[in-house]
Amino acid sequence: MKNAILVGSLVAAMAAAPAFGYAKKRNKTAGKAASDQTFVVNAAKGGMAEVELGKLAQDKGTSPQVKDFGKRMVDDHSKANGELQTLARTKNITLPADLDAKDKALRDRLSKLSGASFDRAYMNAMLSDHRKDVSEFRHESAAGTDPDVKSFASKTLPTLEEHLRLAQETTKAVGTTGTKTGKKPYGK
Repeated sequence: MKNAILVGSLVAAMAAAPAFGYAKKRNKTAGKAASDQTFVVNAAKGGMAEVELGKLAQDKGTSPQVKDFGKRMVDDHSKANGELQTLARTKNITLPADLDAKDKALRDRLSKLSGASFDRAYMNAMLSDHRKDVSEFRHESAAGTDPDVKSFASKTLPTLEEHLRLAQETTKAVGTTGTKTGKKPYGK
């Protein structure tokens, strides 16, 4: 009797094993799809912020380089945002309609600044943001699982790399180091 129960338990366990493996594999696939979806949502948030902050830079910037950089952000990110909205519709991904709390706080902080202080703070934010963006778009273009999302990331990456280069140049032009505090390092 004990042997029959043992054999029956063993058979049941062996029959269930492939199902557990499949469930685990399916969850990994679902996780990767969720990762692509998260990338799309985050890219939309970032793109909206770039446009709004770029408009602010055009209005409040004092340096011609900062104003030009802001215009470039509005133009390029508006175009990318339109492409991303189309992609999101085809993938049934709901995009945010407004800035998230972090980007609203940055906008509010920048809107209280003026002159060279605005220019430095805006460019520090753009330099930091574009470093992060380039990293995320590189990752998605290499490791994304959805071919359409991966293609969008790959297509957009060169523009973001150009933005990073321009942010570095503009940051130097307005006399900041690109650090969060905007203070020059000791000994410089």
